[in-house]
Amino acid sequence: MKGRLYRLLQHPLTRGMDVDDPQTTIQRRAIIRSKPFLEKIYREWYRLIREHIPPGGGGVVELGSGAGFIKECIPGVITTDVLDIEGLDWKLPTDGKLPVSDQSLRAIVMTDVLHHINDPRQFLAEAGRVVRPGGAIIMVEPWVTPWSAFVYRNLHPEPFHPEAEEWEFPIQGPLSGANGALPWIMFKRDRDRFEAEFPDWIITVVEPIMPFVYLLSGGVSMRSFAPGWLYGVCRTLERGMGRIHCNPAMFALCKLSRK
Repeated sequence: MKGRLYRLLQHPLTRGMDVDDPQTTIQRRAIIRSKPFLEKIYREWYRLIREHIPPGGGGVVELGSGAGFIKECIPGVITTDVLDIEGLDWKLPTDGKLPVSDQSLRAIVMTDVLHHINDPRQFLAEAGRVVRPGGAIIMVEPWVTPWSAFVYRNLHPEPFHPEAEEWEFPIQGPLSGANGALPWIMFKRDRDRFEAEFPDWIITVVEPIMPFVYLLSGGVSMRSFAPGWLYGVCRTLERGMGRIHCNPAMFALCKLSRK
């Protein structure tokens, strides 16, 4: 079912492209800009991230910046990617090391990136080196609910395995390797394990969001199902669902604060 349905709804500009090819990321950047409904989603994600960046000194680094436009919403952010994408500040090495000194950052931010990191323990150790006390990691990531599991398994090209026993997954390409359920596994299902292994990081925010609007947008790989002017109405309805404790979210805003 997944293969046939996804191919039917796939955006024509990404059909047949290799997700690990930098040109696919560049194409996805153009797709976001061409879909007003989707662009509004990204602007809301950036606003949520901006609201949680700690005050004070230190730089802010975004990981996986290739398809986005975060500097329009959070000026001064250092944009990075493991792919060689024109217009970004840094191309990161494959070993995951950040080219900054110890405790020099007040925040690392990212959207849809953690679930592509095949060794999250190594990432958290490196983040612990470069983020100062009082700093944070702030991210918007896929989340696990019965509804999201149906969508991600049937209408999304990336692997999605809430049942995975381990946080790590096999190394593939920088984008083709993934487990969309990883943030939920780390911060919800295995929270006790996370807190025991990483006592210097406190899970301070886990806010499930957006049950339907991303699906309506078609994301970066499918056709759009809604015009931009409808976004405000859809988000108002979603927020109402949250207030009545019925939130089959597809994403979550997560914040880890550094002791």
